[in-house]
Formats: sequence, C-alpha cells, structure tokens
Amino acid sequence: MSDTNTSYRELTRRVSSNLATLRSGTPEVMKAFGDLGRAATANGVLDSKTKELIALALGVAARCDACIGFHVQALVRLGVSREELEETLAVATYMGGGPSLMYAANAVAAYQEFADAKQA
Repeated sequence: MSDTNTSYRELTRRVSSNLATLRSGTPEVMKAFGDLGRAATANGVLDSKTKELIALALGVAARCDACIGFHVQALVRLGVSREELEETLAVATYMGGGPSLMYAANAVAAYQEFADAKQA
C-alpha cells in the first residue's frame, strides 16, 4: 500500500513517462491496449462515468495505486461528485474487505488532489 504522502498527480505523470518506453518497445501491444481501453469506456448502455467508476472499484480491489490515479483523474474530468466516488468506494470495500478500505482511502486522497488541481 502506498503511504499517505503519495502524490497521485506525480504518480500518474511518472507512470505515463515510463509507459513511453513500452510504447516504443511494443507499439502494437500498447496500441491494442489503448484501443481496448477506449472501446471499453466509451458511452454505451452505461455511460463513460459509470464505466470509470467500475474501473476505479476494480483498481481499489486490485490495490493498484496507478489505477486509482488514472481512473480518479478521468472521473474528475467527467465531473464525478465526491458522493458518487464515495458510494463506489463503499461497494469496493464491501467486496474487498479491509485491504480495499485502505485503498479506498487512497482514492479519496487522489480525488481531492485532482479536484483541487482542476480548480487551480
């Protein structure tokens, strides 16, 4: 688990930079993964925000800080409310128990950081 001093903005920047190496080394795989992500999160019967909330819940359950950062960043762009975020994290905690609760707390910190940056 990450410490409480994690900067999710810095984490997403660092991971994005590191992914550039994979994009140059395995361009077909990275393009396919990007295409999959765009197709999976596109508006359909479920809207993009709902799909990103699901992705966040899975990131919390998988204990993936980078997943939390990227999906919370997308959710802030999509206009998620803190209440929507918290209800999603409640379900993730219900399904994942105590470890998910600890990562749910990380997701709240990521939300606050990205929301504050959006307002700045």
